[in-house]
Amino acid sequence: MSNLMDNLKSRQSLWQFVKYACVGVINTLVTLCVIYVCKSLLGINPLVSNAIGYVCGVINSFLWNKNWVFKTSGRYAAEAVKFLAGFFICYGIQLLTVWLLSYKTDLKHFELDIFVFTLSGYGIATLIGNVVYTLTNYIYNKIITFRK
Repeated sequence: MSNLMDNLKSRQSLWQFVKYACVGVINTLVTLCVIYVCKSLLGINPLVSNAIGYVCGVINSFLWNKNWVFKTSGRYAAEAVKFLAGFFICYGIQLLTVWLLSYKTDLKHFELDIFVFTLSGYGIATLIGNVVYTLTNYIYNKIITFRK
């Protein structure tokens, strides 16, 4: 019976992570669309457009994670503060990862030409940093922000 319960919990956790990843894709689309609309259609300064896009992405992420991924009934304000803190903490971890890989390893010298673009060490570090951010942010939100 214990093995069955562990298997069920494992499946639920996997499904929860899949939903979290889907929200991440939606957040990226929301962020990029808002940036595009602000910059290209409304003529807002590109840096201001970028900031507005990221604010919209973070709000979108919080709402979907609270109501769909983690399904919590906690107070919005308290969870929002924890969520925002987690965003900055995990972003800092991601940034440190990218910096370390880009400047403190041999990856800094890596370049690979693939058809019409070049895959650089920085590009690889950024991809790894994105994975680090996704995993640390998921764990942070699961055990701190949206803990039941």
